[in-house]
Amino acid sequence: MALSKLSGDEQGIILDQLRNTLEPRLAMYFSSASTELRAHLTPAVRQQFKADHEVAAALCVKMGMRSCKELREATTVDCHEKGLSAGDLATLSTLVSALPAPETLILRETSGAAGPDGVQRLAEGLVAGALPAVTHLNIYDMHVGDAGAWALAAALDRGALPRLEILALVNAGIGDAALVALAPALRRRPALEYLYLWNNPFGDKGLAALVAPPPAAGTPPLPTGGLKKLQDLDLEGTQVSDAGCAALAAALDNGLLPALKVLRLNGIAASDAAKAAVYEARANWM
Repeated sequence: MALSKLSGDEQGIILDQLRNTLEPRLAMYFSSASTELRAHLTPAVRQQFKADHEVAAALCVKMGMRSCKELREATTVDCHEKGLSAGDLATLSTLVSALPAPETLILRETSGAAGPDGVQRLAEGLVAGALPAVTHLNIYDMHVGDAGAWALAAALDRGALPRLEILALVNAGIGDAALVALAPALRRRPALEYLYLWNNPFGDKGLAALVAPPPAAGTPPLPTGGLKKLQDLDLEGTQVSDAGCAALAAALDNGLLPALKVLRLNGIAASDAAKAAVYEARANWM
């Protein structure tokens, strides 16, 4: 259908879809070939395109990249100690959402620059299908907390990170409520193979939600999927106690973690006997 046959609103939607903050010339090129699109590219819209691109370019420099082109082509986006603020992370989510190249996203900020809601704002900006090639997401030393966990779970459930295989949420302030919120979304990730949760304050309730032992009769069914491909689970430095170990051992005995090969329980709150029972269950299953 010719663009001239579309309504003004529909033409505006097309122009908005062509908008790429990392490469604003794309919309310009198409508009130069279309009278209809050119009419929507008003001076105010052009100025907004320019302003958005300048913000993106400044963020790329802050991340240690020479240009927006480098971010567009990067297979690894490593934001390691870049001093990114919550606003920077919100902007980053809009920049990387549609990028087809990144396979690894690393975020680490020991300075606390991102504040308590930085990860939450990043996750809230991840639309359906965002980061389509990313298999490895690392978030270290940054607060996730309850709100961040809810936001990340919502992003996963709307289809962000569809190929996620490796997830590290380390020293991220994830307590029981946060893991309970996140667990169902993780159990629905069919490709998840590695899950690193060390140095978080969750305990037995959070772990039980993650490994999800069979429900009692008459209770709602568990989320579909399950951690059937999970090979490596790191729970070091958490508050998991004997009760959590019992839930984990039961999950292993019931074949709910059939691919698990590596399990780390060092520094948890459980007794040596409880940890030994988990390792025995794993050995018996393997």
